[in-house]
Amino acid sequence: MRIVLDTNVIVSGTFWSGNSFKLLNLIELNNFTIIVSLPILKEYNKIISSKEILNKTTAYQQARVGSLSKILSKAILVNPKEKISIVKEDPDDDKFIEAATEANADYIISQDKHLLKIKKYKNIKILTPEEFLQTSNL
Repeated sequence: MRIVLDTNVIVSGTFWSGNSFKLLNLIELNNFTIIVSLPILKEYNKIISSKEILNKTTAYQQARVGSLSKILSKAILVNPKEKISIVKEDPDDDKFIEAATEANADYIISQDKHLLKIKKYKNIKILTPEEFLQTSNL
């Protein structure tokens, strides 16, 4: 199963408990393929290392960054050739659809209302972590 994770899922799952946290644990234990692109990795790094996030977190939560690194070390890096312009309200989110399309991903998992409003692009379903956990049967 190939999935693209929106940055909000990475942040929520790394620093707080909840469905995003459960999802990252599930990914760590199962044979998922995480798809990333350079723009996605840059955004992950920018947000996770921001002072705003680090000031709100505990040592335990910061230790989860190591777990995230482990997950991302298994990721497949794609270089999307097709520019997609579908997220009109927030064009910066198009990078997740571009990476998913390039890699023939099955899912984009997000908590972003702009992406979730699309629901599906080609054969790629766009779900919340909760929806994914309910439908994945793992």
